[in-house]
Amino acid sequence: MTYLQLAYAHLATVFPAFLIATYLLVNRKGTPVHRLLGKIYMILMLVTATFTLFMSAEVGPTLLGHFGFIHLFSALVFFSVPSAYFAAKRGDTKTHKGRMVGLYIGGLLIAGSFAFMPGRLIHTLLFA
Repeated sequence: MTYLQLAYAHLATVFPAFLIATYLLVNRKGTPVHRLLGKIYMILMLVTATFTLFMSAEVGPTLLGHFGFIHLFSALVFFSVPSAYFAAKRGDTKTHKGRMVGLYIGGLLIAGSFAFMPGRLIHTLLFA
């Protein structure tokens, strides 16, 4: 896949993940709908984080000419999703909630806000 194809694939997975996560945060927890949407959200986040690993950092310093600080959010996803899933499975709602809120803030809000910075694809598409 080209960089542009990866970027669009990333957007196609992260945008619905954002919508689902927002819905999950503001609605009742533990319901069958919450569980189903939560699994879909987790899968979307893992897929979107995987796409980002193949996208080289376009802004800032890089490691090995590819990975940048933005890739730390991918690591956050790969840690938070399984951790939150297994916490929910064992009934540890405190850990589950903490991981999911942290993922929403770090993986969606903070990382997403970087997409609007100059030099990034979303900024170019929206403001150029």
